[in-house]
This record gives sequence, structure tokens and C-alpha cells, in this order.
Amino acid sequence: MNKPVAASAKIDNKSETLLRHSAETIHATELEALIKEDDRARPAQWRLSPQAVVTYLMGGKTKSGIEIAPKYIGNRRLIETAVATLVTDRALLILGVPGTAKSWVSEHLAAAITGSSQLIVQCTAGTDENQIRYGWNYAQLLAKGPSREALVATPLMRAMETGALVRFEELTRMPSDVQDTLITVLSEKMLPIPELNDAVHARRGFNMIATANSRDKGVNELSSALKRRFNVVVLPLPTDIDEEVRIVVKRVGEIGHGLELPKIAPADQEIMRIVTIFRELRDGQTLDGRLKLKSPSGSLSTAEAIAITIGAWAEAGHFGSGTIDAQNMAANLVGAIVKDPVQDKVVLQEYLETVVRERQPWGDLYGAIREVM
Repeated sequence: MNKPVAASAKIDNKSETLLRHSAETIHATELEALIKEDDRARPAQWRLSPQAVVTYLMGGKTKSGIEIAPKYIGNRRLIETAVATLVTDRALLILGVPGTAKSWVSEHLAAAITGSSQLIVQCTAGTDENQIRYGWNYAQLLAKGPSREALVATPLMRAMETGALVRFEELTRMPSDVQDTLITVLSEKMLPIPELNDAVHARRGFNMIATANSRDKGVNELSSALKRRFNVVVLPLPTDIDEEVRIVVKRVGEIGHGLELPKIAPADQEIMRIVTIFRELRDGQTLDGRLKLKSPSGSLSTAEAIAITIGAWAEAGHFGSGTIDAQNMAANLVGAIVKDPVQDKVVLQEYLETVVRERQPWGDLYGAIREVM
């Protein structure tokens, strides 16, 4: 997992110090190869045909044999449905529990279709209408009064003006009354500016990708009127343990390489242990189905398994022997599982005594977790 990322990265010296590069930058070579050889019909403002967008996300080869690394490991039909939705005038809502790659898919869809994933609104409880519709440059407003020059365009407005995709992350975190600001935009493809007796009309190619999850305790349900404006695609958790392990190994390798973490020995076996623990606690039973278990309050998602492994990698590389082991994983595992210090601690203790302790190869992990609890 310490090998360079397979996908070609086209990053110049000026941006090499950035902590995180956008999808369109990291995978620029792949995108250019697809664009060059894509001879199918392309919707207005799209850089690739719908078929090529799916190839970019799911992986494959170009006609000249250039390898396209998969960005999403899962059901191809779901990605085809998402891309087909964006060809129409309906917005796309990607739904799923935390850690099912909703934001990841959203970013790569925008990168492949319009060449930019940067038009994004991160929704929070504090998001207001001005952050969605438009703002004002108050110096210009005081000097000249309401005018186009005094307007501060939001990502939504810029996407409408240029015919691009705008991303709304965690849409249900935003207050319900602010969510409904989007109804006019999605219905009429127009953003009114009452102060100027004017409006911004969306150019062809404009559309919206939103993500949301239903396990967030701060969720604000979408109104039925807003729901009707979206086509919903639900991304499930990985279907089997091998698929989930492949996802974790792939993403850990990419993230670790991007962070320039010290080289370490392959950790596929340790990743398998992390994923096994997560799946058993998540499903409320051991993998063989013989023993029922209590589940903790957290989601124990694939994304958290990736974070645990990255933390263990950093610890093993800087403070350990260069090999991820039980000692490196223990504290990270406890932190991911025990979200509620009372309820979840009981769940983990029971799992340790009834499952981990009885698995002979897992004695090291049992002792390491007991030590940090």
C-alpha cells in the first residue's frame, strides 16, 4: 500500500505544497486521454460522453490501451443511473449512510463532466440563504447602491451562469427553510434577484448534485416539494468483506502516498482485521452468524476504517518498527467504536471477551485494546 498511486497525477510545482488536490488535477492524464478518444455524443457543456464518465468512475481502458483506475468500487448500474440523471433537467441526490463514498462520487462526477469539482456548498446548521443565493459587496453597495457589480456570486450562481455542476454536501444538515430556497432554482432554472428586478437564468449544462445521509442526528428532512425535484440514488455499504477490504486498501494507499507518509510493510492482514471488527459490530453478529452481538452507536463506516489505518500507518512509520501491528491500531479502534463512553464501552468490552479473546490469532489485538481502554 506504500506504492505510488496508479492514477496519473498532473500536478505542477506551484501546487505541489497543497495538502489536497482536486480530482480533476490528480486524474488529469486519465481525463485528457478519455476526452481525446471519446467520439460519442456529449450533452451541452459536458467534456465527456455519459459512457466515458462511467468509464472514468468505474475504471477500464481507453481505445489506445491507457488504464483508467476505478474511482468507485461497487454496482455499475448505480453510477449509470446517476450519470443518466444529470443528462436530464432533474437534480441528483446521492443518499447513503456515512462512509459510502457519497462525496467521493459527487466530486468525481463533477470533475469528469465539467472539469471542475470546486463549485461546492458545504451545508451546515448555520448555512443561510445568502450563502446559497448571492451576497453583497457592502463597499460597492454603499458607494453605488444595488447593482450587478455589488453582487457576490455564490457557487450556485456561478454554476447557473456558466452551465456547470454545483455540489451541495450534506444537504439535510441545512435548515429546512433554507433548503427550500432551491425549489425555484430546480423548478424554473432561474434565480430571482428582487433587489435589481432581475434574475439569473441557468445556461444549458447546469445541474446540481447533492449528498445526504439519514443517520445524522442533526438531519433536517427535505420537504416533499424539494424531494420531487431530485432523482435519488442510494449508495449501499460494500456487499461483502473482500470488496470492503479492497476499497480500504486502495484509498489508504492513495491517501498515504499523498501525505508522503513513511514507507511501511503491506498491511492487508491488519486491514482485514479492522474491517472484520467493523462489519461484525455493524451487523450485530459474527461473520459466521453463530453469535449475536450488540452494536455501538456509531456508523463504523468504510471511511472510518480508512481513517484508522491511516492513523496506524503514521504511528507505525514515525514511532514504530515500520509495520502496522495491534499496538498501532488499538487506540484508533477504540476511538472509532466508543462514541458514547458508557454504552459503547460496554459493547466493545463484550465483543472483546466473547469474540476477540476466543480468536487465537487475535491475542495481540485483545491485549492491545484492553491496555488502552
